[in-house]
Amino acid sequence: MRVADFDFVLPEDRIALRPAVPRDSARLLRVSPQGLSDHIVNQLPALLSPGDVLVTNDTRVIPAQLSGRKGEATIDVTLHMRLGPYEWLSFVRNSRRLKAGDRVRFGPDLDGIVLSKAEGGEIHWRFESSEPLEVALERAGRMPLPPYIARKRGIDEADTRDYQTIFARDPGAVAAPTAALHFTADLLAALDARGITRETVTLHVGAGTFLPVKAEDTADHRMHSEWGHVPADVSARLKAAKAEGRRIIPVGTTSLRLLESSGLEPFTGTTDIFITPGYRFRAIDGLMTNFHLPKSTLFMLVSALMGLDRMQAAYAHAIAHGYRFYSYGDSSLLLP
Repeated sequence: MRVADFDFVLPEDRIALRPAVPRDSARLLRVSPQGLSDHIVNQLPALLSPGDVLVTNDTRVIPAQLSGRKGEATIDVTLHMRLGPYEWLSFVRNSRRLKAGDRVRFGPDLDGIVLSKAEGGEIHWRFESSEPLEVALERAGRMPLPPYIARKRGIDEADTRDYQTIFARDPGAVAAPTAALHFTADLLAALDARGITRETVTLHVGAGTFLPVKAEDTADHRMHSEWGHVPADVSARLKAAKAEGRRIIPVGTTSLRLLESSGLEPFTGTTDIFITPGYRFRAIDGLMTNFHLPKSTLFMLVSALMGLDRMQAAYAHAIAHGYRFYSYGDSSLLLP
């Protein structure tokens, strides 16, 4: 399909720069074959049915943006996939300054050695530190806010709290699974009381989620890989729920992509699944997700689930009615 088919005009003032307070006071647009309806996230239990299964992502965002020095040059790095205890792939804005074997100082106790370079400015690093890399990154790194937020304001202390979900446990993501940013302890209690169950998977979201689609046709776009894990016990419960006719509703496109990659089977590995209209969903029955960028792979995904015309109409409704977009913005509940 033409990438231009997934375009729409979004006014700059619709881009949320801070999350709603409290988190579950964000707005929620329900999209279904019956039409559109406006709600608040804390009304989610009433919009779901007892027995529905929400699947959340427990990845935790790490301070994945680094700024280092190589001689007189500044090297800006965004980590995007872990390869080992001290090895990462990253995007580097000025990668032409680097070659294999170069050493970059990122902090008093954190150096990076370039192991190799790939297309698009991707660098394979081995880091050196006297302490675990997670600790060194906490000292030297910054929270990797999406570029459409970071270029409008500075990253501050509030973001270390705001850009983590209530489910965050397993460090490794360089972007938050933002649909889950809306959840609070009160909302979880209300879901429990309604008889809506939850399961947890892990997908370490990579910086590739922010890369624009430069191809003119979706068939020519290459997705970056991300590492995910579906435990065997979670797989068994999800398959049992499916067999019982209960709906599997991932919270966020990260959980959806992992479930569709695994087919609800146990899974540990990388996925580069790219979902566009025409895709036949085999694992999920709905989706809770934020509002996505024009011409992005995520808008293509929701269009595959609900239909491009319906999602263009839903986004037009959201824009006209003042919904807030992107990572810190409002939410939608898609029920095909």
